[in-house]
Amino acid sequence: MKKHIVIIGGGFAGINLANSLANNKYFTITLVDKNNYHFFPPLIYQVATGFLEPSSISYPFRKLLKENKNIRFWLGEFSEVLPSENKIKLSNGELAYDYLVFATGTESNYFGMENVKKNAIPMKTLDDALNMRNILLQRIEKATVTKNKAEKKRLLTMVVAGGGPTGVEVSGMFAEMSKTIIRNEYPELSHFRKTEIYLVDGGDRLLAPMSEKSQKYTLESLKQLGVEVKLNMQVVDYDGNVVTFKDGTYIKTKNLIWAAGVSAMIFEGIPKECYGRAKRLIVDEFNKIKGTDNIYAIGDTCIMENTDIKFPHGHPQVAQVAIQQGKNLAHNLNNLQLNKLLQTFHYKDKGSMAIIGRAKAVADIPGNTHFNGFFAWMMWLFVHIMSLVNYRNRLKTLYNWAIAYFTKDQSLRIIVRPKDTV
Repeated sequence: MKKHIVIIGGGFAGINLANSLANNKYFTITLVDKNNYHFFPPLIYQVATGFLEPSSISYPFRKLLKENKNIRFWLGEFSEVLPSENKIKLSNGELAYDYLVFATGTESNYFGMENVKKNAIPMKTLDDALNMRNILLQRIEKATVTKNKAEKKRLLTMVVAGGGPTGVEVSGMFAEMSKTIIRNEYPELSHFRKTEIYLVDGGDRLLAPMSEKSQKYTLESLKQLGVEVKLNMQVVDYDGNVVTFKDGTYIKTKNLIWAAGVSAMIFEGIPKECYGRAKRLIVDEFNKIKGTDNIYAIGDTCIMENTDIKFPHGHPQVAQVAIQQGKNLAHNLNNLQLNKLLQTFHYKDKGSMAIIGRAKAVADIPGNTHFNGFFAWMMWLFVHIMSLVNYRNRLKTLYNWAIAYFTKDQSLRIIVRPKDTV
């Protein structure tokens, strides 16, 4: 009989695991996700700012998997695992498994600050991106009609928390929008001095994992764009009107974009001793969860401690790790059926990059090679286009980027707030 693999989560890790076992004679696979689509997280900020439409970076699971006869999709949310019964409970049913794989990624981490969680605008999911687009467009419209100058300033002030790639990319995008789109399309704001954009981070540098050259170039480029960068500034509270920092200073704003951290999730039925830093599930060199027999975790939701000398505190939570772990686990699950040796996971670092603005980016390539400016920007475009899930997404995204580059604009700034009918 074929073994049944249940995969919880259809991100980079889950979809690469499933695709690597497509039409495999030893397995049937059920992919479970709370959304009915796979999406590309590195580009959600472009959906949030109206430069890409949601369908450019997402694709329905059922269409994606329709050629794979041994894979089924289940729309639902994980509730609990019963390891002794090899069974999981979902929001809308139950599934038995031979192998269970958690590939759920991460969620926004507010570090226990309930006011920030309640009032800030997160940047983690496609829903978050659409919500952010609607909120910001509505607030700009409100700024055009309000007579209160202090309120107008709060509506147009943007504070981005988090100096990683997402924070840098969002800040740069806002800066360029304020100089072109807001100036050209909102004549009611022409007398207003400018949109103030702050990028704040609790550390002493931007893009901490990247090279010093990339950090320096990024800081200088953002300042040239008009972004005010505030380092060593830790957010401690936000009431919807004022961002308060640990040193007692504050910024008055209606818009706090939260890109300051992520954490993994807690799964009912998995013992607490199985969790490591930031709630990540502790796994061995084959991605099997500590203390279990047939439960695995891959991608951002797991941490492989002390198995790779280059990453003693766990691998970085980036797409390439998730992709490589998904493929390696597929290889090992197949080897289990053939009674062959398993292959330990070793991460092949392909470098890191971040976009800052139009024709401005940084890229660090293994071997201490660094690029910045237009060439790094072209590299960023190529890598992200090729990382999208299919040709339709790639063509649509390339088309939108071409328009945005030559016109310095895009026409996707539409406020849509559908009613929840489910």
